[in-house]
Amino acid sequence: MAIWIVSLIIVVFVVLLITERIPLELTAIGMMAALMLSGVLNPIDAVKGFASPAVITVGAMFIISRALVRTGVVGVISEKVIHHSHGNAKLAKLLILVTVAGSSAFINNTPVVVLFIPIVLSVSCEYNFSPSNYLIPISYTSILAGTCTLIGTSTNIIVSDLSFMYGYGDLGMFELSPLGVPIAVLGVAFLYLFSSRVMPGHAAPTCELQGGEGKKYLAELLVPEESQFVHEQANRLFGEKYPTVELFEVIRGFRIFYPHRDKVEILPGDLLFVKSSVNDLMAMLSERMVKLPYSTEDDEFPYGDRESLVVELIVQPQSTLLGERLLNIDIHRDPGVSIIAVKRQNVHYTEQRIRNLRLRTGDIVLVRCPSQKLDQIRAKNDFIIVEDVHYTIIHKQKARWSILIFCGVVGAASVGLADIMVCAMTGVFLMILAGCIQLREAYSSIQGSILILIAGTIAIGTAMEKTGAAKLYAETFLALFQNLGPHFVLAGIMLLTSMGTHVMSNNAAAIVVLPVAIAAAVSLGVNPKPFIVGVCFGASACYATPIGYQTNLMVYGPGRYRFSDYLKLGIPLNLLVLALGSLFIPILWPF
Repeated sequence: MAIWIVSLIIVVFVVLLITERIPLELTAIGMMAALMLSGVLNPIDAVKGFASPAVITVGAMFIISRALVRTGVVGVISEKVIHHSHGNAKLAKLLILVTVAGSSAFINNTPVVVLFIPIVLSVSCEYNFSPSNYLIPISYTSILAGTCTLIGTSTNIIVSDLSFMYGYGDLGMFELSPLGVPIAVLGVAFLYLFSSRVMPGHAAPTCELQGGEGKKYLAELLVPEESQFVHEQANRLFGEKYPTVELFEVIRGFRIFYPHRDKVEILPGDLLFVKSSVNDLMAMLSERMVKLPYSTEDDEFPYGDRESLVVELIVQPQSTLLGERLLNIDIHRDPGVSIIAVKRQNVHYTEQRIRNLRLRTGDIVLVRCPSQKLDQIRAKNDFIIVEDVHYTIIHKQKARWSILIFCGVVGAASVGLADIMVCAMTGVFLMILAGCIQLREAYSSIQGSILILIAGTIAIGTAMEKTGAAKLYAETFLALFQNLGPHFVLAGIMLLTSMGTHVMSNNAAAIVVLPVAIAAAVSLGVNPKPFIVGVCFGASACYATPIGYQTNLMVYGPGRYRFSDYLKLGIPLNLLVLALGSLFIPILWPF
């Protein structure tokens, strides 16, 4: 009876996933509730997926990915891809796919995909193409490359260990390469040629929010004695290090110099009147290149400050501060708040001198203040607070730390020093400790809907194993091939494993099918090794649904995909892998 209940729940689950009548995460929650209410799983078993290493690893990787973006690492890699592609979007796509494939053959593909999701979004803005054309292909490429070596995916390692336990020897490091590499090459070529034709053309969300060169603010900055700007020529002061900064005036006492016409050397105490992006403003302040001249105290702007936020304050029409000088309002006198810059639409910059500015409706004041003071500012109803700007600031000085931590996570997981989940959690801890990302932003970077869906698929996999449904399905399916030769049975084993990995995890599918496959080989009187290898390739043939593999789920949100989008490339890719495996495994690993 339990098997019939599980079967019915699976059918309903798959139908809801495909039709998307309700959100995917809600479908997963409903499925877990159905398994508990029907008595198939007790509450602990139904929700234990939330404590699964897969869920925790993916959640940790979301945080690490955001830290790599915030420290500028992703931006640097994106610039390298753009530079080496020489303005050719197709070449950029090829570079991305080849890099993903080369990396995923030797390291866990989850951090590889995590790194490349924001890179694809960034490059798509530069070349004005849809990231939806790239994100599913990079996930599929990482899975394809994982079959090239023993360490390319944890499934290969599990199958190797089980093979040794059953007495048929383990798999060598490059034993799968003679077939895995050609399949990966053909698969990547297929994705490169056809993904742009069948994938949706959604614009990147990040591009839709961009406004050309980006928002710039006016600021007056004081040059301290210790600044590296001292004795530099004003007309080449900022260069490539602070590319968005425009210098309008150098104010020295009662004299004003104009860098575009006056040759002037910067001296301590000079006041610089500039227009700049928030990133370069914060970088100069954090690096002590400049200071705020009107601050009530000697402000420090450390990278990764856990207590303060940089926010925009927009003057409301009913504000009591209209007409007041900016430097006379209460916020300026608050020792915990620093006024950094201002922005006013459609007014020439000479009318916006900070010390003379009188507030008007719509003026934007860029400030840094402790997060607990935001409620006090909001309560006075003089400003609209916009926190989004804080999450666009790039902390370049922390880039080395984030690269070091990310490489440590990948390296430790690749050599087996620790499990990928342990490495990922340690990486999150170090990223936050080093100031690469704030704790509150770490929380917001986790995509809860994806984690719920992973937990739901784990629950259905547990139900299939606990009720014996998985084994029954496997034996019933293979009974269709019992009077056929080993070639047909091998093809059936690979197809069964691939079908299983779209419902359960690929590791669970391999664990369930492998003993059935070995038993089938023994009954046929042939060498079980081809069947063991077939399970490896079948378990990685998980392209047809977003729930087939965790990297497929990770690109679901950023690519704004539908469930059906995975079928367009996934089914042909599945058939390609299964067909090539069925044909060439018996040649490379004879019966």
